[in-house]
Amino acid sequence: MKAVHFGAGNIGRGFVGLLLHEGGYEVVFSDVADALVEAIDRADSYTVHEAGPGGTDHVVSGFRAVNSRTDPAVVAEEVATANVVTTAVGPTVLRFVAPSIVAGLALRSPEAAPLQVMACENAIGATDQLRQEIVAAAGPDADTLLGRAVFANTAVDRIVPAQPEGGGIDVTVEPYFEWAIEARPFGDTPPRIPGAHFVDDLAPYIERKLFTVNTGHAATAYFGARAGIERISDALADEAIAAQVSAALEETSAVLVVEHGLDPAELAQYRATILERFRNPALVDTVQRVGRQPLRKISRHERF
Repeated sequence: MKAVHFGAGNIGRGFVGLLLHEGGYEVVFSDVADALVEAIDRADSYTVHEAGPGGTDHVVSGFRAVNSRTDPAVVAEEVATANVVTTAVGPTVLRFVAPSIVAGLALRSPEAAPLQVMACENAIGATDQLRQEIVAAAGPDADTLLGRAVFANTAVDRIVPAQPEGGGIDVTVEPYFEWAIEARPFGDTPPRIPGAHFVDDLAPYIERKLFTVNTGHAATAYFGARAGIERISDALADEAIAAQVSAALEETSAVLVVEHGLDPAELAQYRATILERFRNPALVDTVQRVGRQPLRKISRHERF
């Protein structure tokens, strides 16, 4: 089995690529950063370090990398023979990924099993967005090519901070992760992803995650930055900031209760778990990393 993953950065290697590897897939990373692609291609393995209570190390092997900027034909060939395509590039970059998928679907045998496509982005309906970009890129061939793929939205959650200097392609992450995937598009043949759970209705999962994890993270970053604090864990150690973040999450939880009928007590426990994750002192994360791109993060349909 083979998976092509677009976006070989820290989330791609430390979360999506790791779980695909553990599912038995050969992972082909596609990226446009020359030095990163070369470093991945030179390596036989890399290590994902889980920092904090219960953390362990995972060694990832059986991968390679392709430069989608300089070798688009090679990327298309990889997509044509893959079982799974995933992305972790950011929602605004999906339109640049779509042509590579279109080229791969054009080369794909009509008799092959449908390509399973999942965009693993912090956005509602990211795979739907990617599908729309594929339709636009495919033009008059869209219906034919879409018949060679299935598309499932996902909700992903793992904190992957900026990495220390000199770490190479190893990645430090938090021990906690969640990957919820729409079950219906796959029928009886879902992708093999250990630790992921397949759900009939993804909306409660992705909105619970976006409006708790991402809202809480961003709020911590903005309150922390205003107070002149550098690290997320230090910001939440400030009682005033912790109270402000908690108040923001109580508001979003109230919306989730009304919109999706989620249990208030379970949401309260979920909020407590999230804030404890942010307080992890072993995970060196900064308000700058978490709060960057504010025009996107405080826009309509986003974290707030």
